[in-house]
Amino acid sequence: MSLLDVSNLSVSFRQDGRVIPAVRAVSFSVQPGETVALVGESGSGKSVTALSAVGLLPDSADVTGSVTFSGAQMIGASQAELRRVRGNDISFVFQEPMTSLNPLHTVEKQITEALALHQGLGGAKARARVLELLDKVGIRDAERRLNAFPHQLSGGQRQRVMIAMALANGPHLLVADEPTTALDVTIQAQILELLADLKRDEGMAMLFITHDLGIVRRVADRVCVMQAGEIVEQGPTDQVFDSPQHPYTQKLLAAEPAGQPDPVATDAAPLLETDNLRVWFPIHRGFLRRTVGYVKAVNDAAIRLHAGETLGIVGESGSGKTTLALAVMRLIASQGPIRFKGRDIAGWRARQLRPLRREMQIVFQDPFGSLSPRMTVEEIIAEGLGVHGVPTGGEQRALVAEVMEEVGLDPTMMHRYPHEFSGGQRQRIAIARAMILRPSLLVLDEPTSALDMTVQVQIVDLLRALQRKYGLAYLFISHDLRVVRAMAHQVVVMKEGDVVEYGSAQEIFDAPRTDYTRALMAAAFDMRTIGKTDTTGPAV
Repeated sequence: MSLLDVSNLSVSFRQDGRVIPAVRAVSFSVQPGETVALVGESGSGKSVTALSAVGLLPDSADVTGSVTFSGAQMIGASQAELRRVRGNDISFVFQEPMTSLNPLHTVEKQITEALALHQGLGGAKARARVLELLDKVGIRDAERRLNAFPHQLSGGQRQRVMIAMALANGPHLLVADEPTTALDVTIQAQILELLADLKRDEGMAMLFITHDLGIVRRVADRVCVMQAGEIVEQGPTDQVFDSPQHPYTQKLLAAEPAGQPDPVATDAAPLLETDNLRVWFPIHRGFLRRTVGYVKAVNDAAIRLHAGETLGIVGESGSGKTTLALAVMRLIASQGPIRFKGRDIAGWRARQLRPLRREMQIVFQDPFGSLSPRMTVEEIIAEGLGVHGVPTGGEQRALVAEVMEEVGLDPTMMHRYPHEFSGGQRQRIAIARAMILRPSLLVLDEPTSALDMTVQVQIVDLLRALQRKYGLAYLFISHDLRVVRAMAHQVVVMKEGDVVEYGSAQEIFDAPRTDYTRALMAAAFDMRTIGKTDTTGPAV
């Protein structure tokens, strides 16, 4: 008998007098000890399908069909029955632990709550179980971490805490909803290995939701491909990957950033240079706040960037990638010369820097977080024009329309707000906001990490086209080495504030010289299977 059986599931939402379909006649099953992946782009219905299994959809949702867990019907079940299943028999691990963990509660309190709710554990027994769980998910020195708050942990540690909470009551099914999307490649590999080990040791089944087909091939036994609320193809993972039948599956499998940027002109002028750039943050202690040490975020970094060139900056979280970029833009204090178009701007004051700002722009990772929800697209894109003295009115509107067309947006949508656009469209808006000032240097801080694979390809193509047209120089920060390989001419590899390797993209990717770089490459491109079950059932 299937552990989870979904049959003819349909979900629609009532909104403003309309009925919006989200899932249409979806059917699949999960066997004990099996990993099934739901794959598709944002809005395809993956998460709605999973949430409907335990009644976590809002009251505006209309659900029909059948969802049975261990033979018990979940649709229409009482709240008491659903509460017994949630967090006990079926547990969830979500994409962003900072939004799932309570920022006001310690690690111990949050895991203990799950134990108290379902098992009535408290006191010394609960603490012992929490320590056991933290040790199981690979939190080092677990006892010291009990009183830590989420903001005091790294991204990988927070995700491990989420997994510990999900495992607290020995679930039979773990639903992992994009659990590695926001993590570095090395941390991502560690979390995938951890989930595979736990699945094998605990005898769990797993429903893995993702848009990253590379992960699916590594972890899943079977895959269901979703498009516009429907499963368009499903079957054993190797079969779907090796001989995809549906055009949408073929499109997803082909959606990987490929190719190389155009060569840099031999006479390209130097645009940005640093020598021994250092960013150290002082550590203050005591009543008099004396400096007792430094957080060495960037150590003696020397980089060179020419017009029309892309410098990729890679490394794990906390390695100093973004700090380096913010320093060269003079957005944080640093030591050492920073030459932009031949002028050392390291000692310039804010008033001197203002005219230079239009030549140095930045695009952030999360476009929804960097775009004001209270401003229209026209106001967002045109904001920089007003700062730099371009008159309001028809001239601004014409410039906004021009740049929107350039980044692939319909100018008739300029009066809409950010929430009315998809993730890829919002990132195009962020690029348009930067491009309207016609900068020479664009800092791209993880611009594709939150996007679906097909949208990633579109954004990479757009950025290469803009670079070709305007001779833009890019500082491209990313933990996705596949995107960096498609974008960068030169690559800087950073670890704990140090530049450990620097050279052409071809040299770095084809013949990395340091163990750290080789580890990054292995984590990004190693397609070994992780924890899949064989045809007889047990994990291997």
